Amino acid sequence: MAHFLYEARDKSGRQISGEIEANTASDAETRLRSNGLSPISVRKKPIEIHIKLPFGNSVKAKDLKTFTQQFSTMVDAGLPLVQCLDILGSQSENKYFGNVLLEIKGFVEGGSTFSDALAKYPQIFDTLFVNLVAAGELGGILDTIMKRLAEYIEKKERLQRRVKGAMVYPTAILIVTFVIIFVLLKWVIPTFEKMFADFGKEGELPAPTQFVIGLSQVFQDWWLIFIGVGVGLAVGYKLFTRTEFGRHFMDRMFLNLPIVGPVVQKIAVARFTRTLGTLLSSGVPIIDALNTVAKAAGNAVVEKAVVFARDRISEGRNMSEPLAEAKIFPGMVVQMIAVGEQTGALDIMCNKIADFYDEEVDVAVAALTSMLEPLMMMVIGPLVGGMVIAMYLPIFSIAGTVE
Repeated sequence: MAHFLYEARDKSGRQISGEIEANTASDAETRLRSNGLSPISVRKKPIEIHIKLPFGNSVKAKDLKTFTQQFSTMVDAGLPLVQCLDILGSQSENKYFGNVLLEIKGFVEGGSTFSDALAKYPQIFDTLFVNLVAAGELGGILDTIMKRLAEYIEKKERLQRRVKGAMVYPTAILIVTFVIIFVLLKWVIPTFEKMFADFGKEGELPAPTQFVIGLSQVFQDWWLIFIGVGVGLAVGYKLFTRTEFGRHFMDRMFLNLPIVGPVVQKIAVARFTRTLGTLLSSGVPIIDALNTVAKAAGNAVVEKAVVFARDRISEGRNMSEPLAEAKIFPGMVVQMIAVGEQTGALDIMCNKIADFYDEEVDVAVAALTSMLEPLMMMVIGPLVGGMVIAMYLPIFSIAGTVE
């Protein structure tokens, strides 16, 4: 089907414009008339070439949260859907997001449902967002759904911000360490080596100094290969984790790590229960909710456990039993889900579990950071400090000879 741009008048005589899908211009006019519009002009939409730049064409969680909050307020105030999209698209600080909203407005004017229009932009509106909007449209509670979505996005963003914030310090330390070692091996140590050769002490150097100089000489000859191997390993890891086996293997490994594993598990539980609770409280059937939760799990092991639970529920079993069999979720979580099923308040119970584990993630991330800092210093300190001391050992003997 082709896309057509149209101008038409509604029943009140107001002129409107938009975009509609149809096989021919005649079909487009017929469809407009069936929607109660009187066509003025219909023309085929020209082919547009979009050049995606490495920056600018992105929508942050903050933009999405602001949109859902403002949209909810407008719909609750009685503004028509198309007018809400027009206002928010025109006033958005993110120009790319604003253009997307205006395009969505065109699809809605052309006869698409709001959820179908959102589904055309999966890079912005994920399956969870689209499914909740669809549930809100069917139930006539779109404003309530958008409020819940805004709360969900805010809490999800807060959780991601905590985890990313905890990783900033270790990542910065590692980058600085690699830069220091590179500078030492590439430029500093060769300067010391030349100085020792000028003093005629090259054959009398201490063993640690000879080892560091030898390491520098190897690095001088092969440093491009070392960097190539590092880049190759990074690319290989990326490609490996894109395969189903690789994702499952790495996610399982992270879950089983002694220090990092408990933190990864708490994050997975918080994300799983928050997403499931939001979907169930919005009226999404549990099977459809679990399908969405599995896709948004962010962990292949958790995704497999959720799919297993979904399949067992479709066979007539409850959810807590297959979750317990998967042995991914803590016993307390499984028991609370069982209580929620028995009392008919599974959505409320999931949200309570998510709130509890959000706090647990805070504590676990803080503890992990406090453990990583001394561990990194214990490794990095002797590594860099040892290289520096090894180069200064001959200087002390040279200074004694001069005296």
